[in-house]
Amino acid sequence: MGFTRTLRAVGGVAVAGALLFTAAPTASADYIRDGQWALDAFNPQKVWKESTGKNVTVAVIDSGVNGDHVDLKGNVLPGKSFADGGGTADHETDDDHGTAMAALIAGHGHGPNHGDGIMGLAPDAKILPIKTNDTIGGSSNSVDGPIRYAVDHGAKVINMSFVTPRLDEQEKAAINYAVKKDVLLVGGSGNEGSSKPLYPAAAPGVLGVGAVAKDGTVLGLSNYGPHIRLIAPGEKIYSAGTSPKYRQGTGTSDATAYVSAAAALVRSKFPDLTAGQVANRLTKTAITPDGKTGITSPDPKYGYGVIRPYRALSEDIPDGSKNGPLTMPKDSEPSAGAGADAPGNEAQESASDKAGSLSPLALAGIALGVVVVLGIVIGVVVAAKKRRNGPPPGGTGFGGPGGGSGVPPQQQFGAYPQPGGPGAYPQSGAPGAYPQSGAPGAYPSAPPTQPPGQ
Repeated sequence: MGFTRTLRAVGGVAVAGALLFTAAPTASADYIRDGQWALDAFNPQKVWKESTGKNVTVAVIDSGVNGDHVDLKGNVLPGKSFADGGGTADHETDDDHGTAMAALIAGHGHGPNHGDGIMGLAPDAKILPIKTNDTIGGSSNSVDGPIRYAVDHGAKVINMSFVTPRLDEQEKAAINYAVKKDVLLVGGSGNEGSSKPLYPAAAPGVLGVGAVAKDGTVLGLSNYGPHIRLIAPGEKIYSAGTSPKYRQGTGTSDATAYVSAAAALVRSKFPDLTAGQVANRLTKTAITPDGKTGITSPDPKYGYGVIRPYRALSEDIPDGSKNGPLTMPKDSEPSAGAGADAPGNEAQESASDKAGSLSPLALAGIALGVVVVLGIVIGVVVAAKKRRNGPPPGGTGFGGPGGGSGVPPQQQFGAYPQPGGPGAYPQSGAPGAYPQSGAPGAYPSAPPTQPPGQ
């Protein structure tokens, strides 16, 4: 499959004001660092007290990365080039797109206190560069090999700031392979400003990302649709380049890199969370351009909202289901709360299957019930015999002298489990039930509305 990288930076017009983003002044005199409004909006000093992305590798499937760049040196692994000629992918000097994405994720700046140049959102993460052929129709254009290489070489997050109109079966299988290996795939939606689904962002198993402007509105060029889960800054974003050393871009490429960086931060602090649960933290703490949080389904334009990394790292968020807000490939492993036992997809069972799956408490209840039923039958037989022989002295029934109705009291113990009682199957909203909307484990809940990065 030939793919065209269409998430390239495009020109943009500066927009005055800031709805979501209130970048604090920086102490740096470096105009590049001062121009990183998106980084400042995330309040990085608070973020880095929680996590810096240490021990997490982010694969950047792109045009290769200049690992010798002063703001990236030491953070870039050799990687692999799938373009003609092969080799590693860490010495790119022509195309700066991959270098820019890598720097937004794991740039560490330079100079005194690393105060100059580009600082990434996850400065201690490692970048695994994977170069693809950027020529339409080239034999090396498939992302099947790059995705599998990323998974097999330790990537926990895969950044895919490119789009293609479709995926072939091998590429779909590669995405499924990454999902089964618990790797979070992050894909940009594209820069056509349309609802046309582009891939891999629209593929099941991928976290689709759109872009937001500095004034808090969704970028007009950002593609949208039901696959969008998150948005991130994508207007006038400074980053590292090749020649010249720095660049400024606008588009969903940069937004995708910021989401990948945020995912790396979460994976570093919470290494036991699944990829879907990492996405769950990001979506539950996101905020929409109009200040909404906790929406129950993603909006086609802004998904669940703009990422807020500090809140994703610091808030008490239930882990949720294995797959979180991600849709899954049809042949992927069933997630917790999904599959054969999920509501609306209940498996057909024989009576023996059901009996074999009962808990010890339920079995004890059934046994006690059988004993009680036998006792009742014996009691009825004895009572019938007594009625034939006449009532006992002092009156009829069990009431004693002068009272009673002749009806034995209702049995109050040993009954089969009732809904909500001990040994009962979980009911909606009960402990052990599948998560319902708004219940612990459901997504997303509604945190208090706050400005981003706070």
